[in-house]
Amino acid sequence: MASSKKVVTRDEWERKLRDVKIRKEDMNRLVMNFLVTEGFVDAADKFRIESGTQPDIDLATITDRMEVKKAVQSGNVQEAIEKINDLNPTILDTNPQLYFHLQQQKLIELIRVGKINEALEFAQEELAPRGEENQAFLEEIEKTVALLVFEDVKNCPYGELLDVSQRLKTASEVNAAILTSQSHEKDPKLPSLLKMLIWTQNQLHEKAAYPRISNFSTAALEDPAI
Repeated sequence: MASSKKVVTRDEWERKLRDVKIRKEDMNRLVMNFLVTEGFVDAADKFRIESGTQPDIDLATITDRMEVKKAVQSGNVQEAIEKINDLNPTILDTNPQLYFHLQQQKLIELIRVGKINEALEFAQEELAPRGEENQAFLEEIEKTVALLVFEDVKNCPYGELLDVSQRLKTASEVNAAILTSQSHEKDPKLPSLLKMLIWTQNQLHEKAAYPRISNFSTAALEDPAI
C-alpha cells in the first residue's frame, strides 16, 4: 500500500539528483555512440565538430553501412551482398547464419515479384544444400517455400515473411554484423540505459513514493502519489 511506503518529496529528490555528478564528456560519448550505431552520419559529423567528441570509427564507413542496410530494406539483396563483400569479405565468410538469411531474403523477394520458376530453382540450388547441413535452416526454407503453395499469401501461415518487417529484421542483422566486424557495439547504449532506468524506477516504486519520470521525451518529474 502507498501509505506503507517511504515518501520522498520533490525537493529531496531533486537535491539528490544534483549531488550526482555526470561528466559532460561521458554524455557526449553516449550521444556519439547512438549517432554512429544508428547510422546518422551527418549528425555525427556535426556533433563531432560542435562537441569535440571523436567517434571510435571512421565516419565514412557509416555511409557504406547505411547503403548496405538500405539495399536490404529495398529488397535489393544481391546488391547488399556485393556491398558487404566490398566492405569486408570476411563478414559473410565467418557468419553462415547471416549469409543464409540474406539468401532466404533473396528467395522471398523472388516470390514477392512472382518469379516462381526462378524462386524454385534458387531454393533448390542455393538454399537446399544449406538445409541439409542445418536443421534450423531447413525449417526456415520450408516456411519460405510454403509461400508458393498459397495463391493468396495473406492466408498463408507464413505470410509475415513478405511483410516489410522481415526486410527490416534482415537489415538489422546485417547492420549488427558490420558493426561487430568494425569492433563496435552492435546496439546503441542509450536505449539500454533507458530500459535500465525504467526497470530501476519500477523496483523503487515497490518500496517508495518518489518523483518519477513517465514522459522520457521531456524527462519531467511527476510528484509522488501519496
